[in-house]
Amino acid sequence: MAIVFIVSLVIIFIILLLSLTTTSKAYQYKHTIDPVDHYIAANDVKKQENDTEQR
Repeated sequence: MAIVFIVSLVIIFIILLLSLTTTSKAYQYKHTIDPVDHYIAANDVKKQENDTEQR
């Protein structure tokens, strides 16, 4: 019975350590935003204007 308890504690400790490590790495990740392509943005605006005119 004691062996099962010790193995369970080891497994819990490993899972806790892995989850803390993963969370720490996720917060350290540098998120970036892609630059806006002005040609595509202009076409989207024109398309929206055409759609509203056709209604």
